[in-house]
Amino acid sequence: MPYADVGGDIRLFYTDDGEGPPLLLVHGWGADSHQWSWHIDALAAAHRVVAVDLRGHGYSSVPDDGNTPRMMAEDLSVLLGILGVPQVVAVGHSMGAQVVSILAVEHPELVRGLVAVDPGYGMTDRVASRFPKTIAGLRGEHPHAAAERIDKWCTNAGTPPVIRRWHKRRLYGMPPHVLAQAFEAMFTAPDAIGVRPASDDYLARRRCPVLSIWSDQEQASWESGLLKDPASKVVCWEGASHRLHEERPGEFVDLVEEWLGAQS
Repeated sequence: MPYADVGGDIRLFYTDDGEGPPLLLVHGWGADSHQWSWHIDALAAAHRVVAVDLRGHGYSSVPDDGNTPRMMAEDLSVLLGILGVPQVVAVGHSMGAQVVSILAVEHPELVRGLVAVDPGYGMTDRVASRFPKTIAGLRGEHPHAAAERIDKWCTNAGTPPVIRRWHKRRLYGMPPHVLAQAFEAMFTAPDAIGVRPASDDYLARRRCPVLSIWSDQEQASWESGLLKDPASKVVCWEGASHRLHEERPGEFVDLVEEWLGAQS
């Protein structure tokens, strides 16, 4: 499988399948590109599909610091140049939706469209008030147990056990400092964009079409007010969990393909 040296001693693992308009698939916090195993074959039937392990995750390099969405987005901009991909539709789940949104804002020439899957942004003050305690747990004596407590929020009674087990095993294989750095950078660092109103201000700078898929109607309604391009669309799958694209992979691929087709 391919690796790419993107600078600063960072080596990214990625896969590159199919032919056609390129898609970039970006996983969430504490996961890796295997998260897209439910979707790659179907998407690669009509697209070139690049799925990457972000720095600190999966088979990619694990630096001592800099494991943040902003640095991850910079890595991706370099990777696209190495692959000779001038422009992509970038698909990101959770933290990955932050990463691809940053890529779209800071490198708008590289992103012709975004798919944000139950994004890791737009948190309210009520939710964010718990984050300092969460980060203390991630930096504490039992970081993986703290990460597992976070992950329980990501599922519900309808989530298949295999998906719960899959994510638990990956979390326990993660370097603890990466979990802590990435979570802090998403939500509590000075330049974090994960909590309102910082989310509003930053995400309003996205100029490309956005398909945003949420499991929460309030969050979906909130983001609909931020989207600038008339081709943008917000969908809510009520009753789904944070892992909605893994729970309903066929519906997810159909929705993405339908939306992409409307952009052609």
